[in-house]
Amino acid sequence: MNVDVISIAKKERSLYDPLNKELIKMSSRFAKINDIELFNKDVTKAHTLSTEAAQKAYTKLLEPYLQGAYTVALHPDGKIISSTDFSKLLEDKMSVKFFIGGAYGFEDPFLKQCDKVISLGKITMSHKIAKVVLLEQIYRGFSILSNHPYHK
Repeated sequence: MNVDVISIAKKERSLYDPLNKELIKMSSRFAKINDIELFNKDVTKAHTLSTEAAQKAYTKLLEPYLQGAYTVALHPDGKIISSTDFSKLLEDKMSVKFFIGGAYGFEDPFLKQCDKVISLGKITMSHKIAKVVLLEQIYRGFSILSNHPYHK
């Protein structure tokens, strides 16, 4: 199985990098996890213009990744699900792509193209922390599916 975590983020060192790498390594017995960070000059420019411009720039950057997999966007207005329900997003799939938007979130047309839109909760967190939470839930999801004791 292949799992892509695709985020609008500058490629820079982060305090969370070692934890992300460890969670990816832990999940590697179940699937190949790809951490893809995208950011370009169009996004930088759009951030200076408006929320709508930023969202359009995100869509343009992310749309090519929508093909060939089950797609899940992380969005504050998405459905809040349990870890068990999260594991079902991974079940019986060859490829799953998770999308973490930029600072201004996603525009509706992008969300409508995704198979599922979920929320990690009602609290606000930085994108870097959201990625850690997502990676942990991916590992937990695979643990649930394989009856591994980690979930207990």
